[in-house]
Amino acid sequence: MFKEFKEFVMRGNVVDLAVGIVIGGAFGKIVTSFVSDILMPPIGLLLGKVNFSNLFIDLSGNHFTSLEEAKKAGAATINYGLFFNTILDFLIVAFAIFLLIRQINRMRREPEPAPAAPDTKECRFCLSVIPVGAVRCPHCTSELN
Repeated sequence: MFKEFKEFVMRGNVVDLAVGIVIGGAFGKIVTSFVSDILMPPIGLLLGKVNFSNLFIDLSGNHFTSLEEAKKAGAATINYGLFFNTILDFLIVAFAIFLLIRQINRMRREPEPAPAAPDTKECRFCLSVIPVGAVRCPHCTSELN
C-alpha cells in the first residue's frame, strides 16, 4: 500500500498541484499585505484619513473607538472595512490569474497552418481556370510554359 501511495504522490500532476497550492497561498498573503499595508492607506488618506480596517458597525449598542476595542469587549460587529479589503484582495488575485491564464492560452495556441498551394491557375490567354500542371489550355489550346 505504501508503494502505491508513493507512486500516486510522485505522479507529475499531484506534485504540480501541491506546488501550485503552496505558491497560491503565498501569493494570496502577498496580495493581502499589498492591499492592507500599501494600497488602502493612501486611498484612506485621499478619502479623509479613513482607516478601512477600522470601519465597523457596532451591533451591541455601545460606542467603541476601534474594532480591536470592540473585539476585546466581545461586541457583535459588522466589519465592512475588512470586507472592502477582502473584496479588493479577491479582485487583484482574480486579475492576476486572468493574466496568467491568458498568457498560458497564448502559448498553447497552435500556429495557423500554412495555406495550401493552389491546385488551379488561370490561362494567360483566355483566362480560364485550369489545373496547375497543365501544359496546354483545354479551352483555347494555347501552349503554357
